[in-house]
Amino acid sequence: MTPFALLLVLTAAFFHATWNLLAKRVGDGGAVFVWMFGAFSALIYAPLAALVLVLQRPHLGPVELTFMFGSGLLHLGYFLLLQRGYAVGDLSVVYPLARGTGPLLATAAAIILLGERPSVLAICGILLIASGVFFITREPGGMGGPGLGKGVIYGLATGGFIAAYTLWDKQAVSILLIPPLLQDWSANVVRTVILSPLAVRRWEVVKATWSAHRMEVLGVAVLTPLSYILVLSALVFTPVSYVAPAREISILIGVLMGASLLAEGNVRQRLFAAGAMVFGITALALG
Repeated sequence: MTPFALLLVLTAAFFHATWNLLAKRVGDGGAVFVWMFGAFSALIYAPLAALVLVLQRPHLGPVELTFMFGSGLLHLGYFLLLQRGYAVGDLSVVYPLARGTGPLLATAAAIILLGERPSVLAICGILLIASGVFFITREPGGMGGPGLGKGVIYGLATGGFIAAYTLWDKQAVSILLIPPLLQDWSANVVRTVILSPLAVRRWEVVKATWSAHRMEVLGVAVLTPLSYILVLSALVFTPVSYVAPAREISILIGVLMGASLLAEGNVRQRLFAAGAMVFGITALALG
């Protein structure tokens, strides 16, 4: 992985952990919250998407449009599962499981299906990152506590969608050459259009959510596309098997945020596990 690609991914990791903290604060916002920040994202990034269309003039045939629409569907499932997970589980349980399971599945699929061949050092880094992820979610005395089991289930399910959209969007930006910003913006538009009928029917909930969480809505609307556009930009010239695990550094940031801002417990063990991921990210970068 080149230093520039690593810089893109690490910057994206900080933005990603931050918007997940904001989403956790909303709690059980459900589909209404997903619609709200998706709609604002589509509006905020529309001028940039138009600029990309004018300056780059990408080819957008039936295949490209299919990949743009499919990305919207995959991200819709991802956001709905993630938000439900935050309603029933801790940030430091749902977030690490989702972020850990997804890239590991994506990396395995990239090696098997796309023929990518990471080096031995990079594979060691991947294993260190994976070990850190699952130690973070290991509770002393076993899996207990209110909502922990449900949080684990939603975290794992969310990870499956992360793997799917990572591989899907990798093909879109590196093979079909869809500009990363346009790929992400179209996914926001698709998600917003699909959820709009539900938002109209639940307009009172929309107003209540805006009144109570407008800063969270706007923060997620800005940071979600920004973090993923940086990742997609790295994917243009970097293999999935390097980029996907490197995003795991966001777990270290998320654990620190959970400890300092949400007062979540078991901090020492989770920071130790996150340290393993730091060594993993170093091995990945050198590999």
